Amino acid sequence: MYEAMATVVGTVVTHPVKRDLSNGEQVLTFRMASNSRRLDFATGEWVDNGTLFLTVTCWRRLVGGVDASLRRGDPVLVYGQLRSHEYRTKEGIERRDLEMRATAVGPDLSRCTARVSRRSETGGGPGSLMRNTCVGSSAEDRARVGEELGESAATVASAPSGSAAPEPVDA
Repeated sequence: MYEAMATVVGTVVTHPVKRDLSNGEQVLTFRMASNSRRLDFATGEWVDNGTLFLTVTCWRRLVGGVDASLRRGDPVLVYGQLRSHEYRTKEGIERRDLEMRATAVGPDLSRCTARVSRRSETGGGPGSLMRNTCVGSSAEDRARVGEELGESAATVASAPSGSAAPEPVDA
C-alpha cells in the first residue's frame, strides 16, 4: 500500500487527549487547523483562503513528548501519514474525517520559541520533559525568555525583534 506522507503547518485547536488502550499502549490525539491565506492583488490585503482541519494521532514515544509539550493554541508542524477515516453518525449520515498518524510533531519556531529538554538529560521519562512555551516578539517577552535562560535582561531585550535569545554555550 502506498503511504501519503505530508507535513502540515498549523495550530492545535483542541487540548491533546491521552488514552490508555486495553493492550497497554497509549495513544494521544488532538485536532489542528491549517489556515491558507493569499494576497488579493486588487485590494493589496491578505484574505483567508480556507482552513484544513485534521485529527492528529500520536503513538509510542511521541505520546510522552507531545503530552508534555503541546496545548491548545500552540503553533505546530506535524509530519506523518495522511488517512481518510470514514464513519456514520448516530443520525445515519456518512462522514469523512482527515486523520494524520504523526511520525514527528514540533513547535513552529517561526511563531514561537521553545526550550528543548532531551530525554537523556532529564532521566528518560516522558513526565520529565519540559513544556514548550510560545512568546511574542516584544522586548518584554524576549527579556523574560533571556532571564529563564540565565542571561541579563538588557542583552536579550536589545536583540532585534523576531530573534531568539542566544543559548549559553558550555565549554
